[in-house]
Amino acid sequence: MQGVQLPLGIQLRDDARFDDYQSGDNSELVNRLQALAQAESGQVFMHGSFGKTHLLQAVCKLAMTSGRAVAYLPLTDLKALGPEVLEGMAGRSVLCIDDVHEVAADAEWALALMRLCDVARTENSSLIMSSIMPATDMTVAIPDLATRMGWGAVYPIKPLSDDDKVKALRLRAEARGLEMPNEVGRYLLSRSARDLSALMDTLTHLDLASLAAKRRLTIPFVKDVMDL
Repeated sequence: MQGVQLPLGIQLRDDARFDDYQSGDNSELVNRLQALAQAESGQVFMHGSFGKTHLLQAVCKLAMTSGRAVAYLPLTDLKALGPEVLEGMAGRSVLCIDDVHEVAADAEWALALMRLCDVARTENSSLIMSSIMPATDMTVAIPDLATRMGWGAVYPIKPLSDDDKVKALRLRAEARGLEMPNEVGRYLLSRSARDLSALMDTLTHLDLASLAAKRRLTIPFVKDVMDL
């Protein structure tokens, strides 16, 4: 089985799997990513405020189980190292590039990303890039980079409905070995920040509190912990 190439200090999250992702209205995107991870080649550019890193890391894990050579490069963490970190990616079957918007305005980074797109197309690799915004809204040092980001399929990551957010919370809780009843998930959604990232942070806090107090997640317990 081939491994995943990770820059020093970068780790894949344990819970970043497709089974732990609540897709909501993003099932077409998820199906395409799974196909690229396992056997197909092609390019995907996805953009959204939440879920992109989870999906990229899920691609890496699924690709490894299929015996493919993988690279995961989170540019938010790597931009200080310079575009040289993109060198040596040739031969990787699956390339996952996170947070392209962080470096696109830099000419050297833009050239390096363009070369990577060219190499991936020539070698029939799977290239999956992510950003918080569409390529058309991104500040790019070289316009041809925006063109290349649109070479393959482009997907917005669609927001989850309230029901899907509760399901996502329950999936994450289950992955932590924590039981979260539906009513607790709905209570959190009605009384705290509705942004899924903030909700997941709240769940982490509740998990630690639950372990410390040796109590189950109930609405009274959540009220006590969160002072809601």
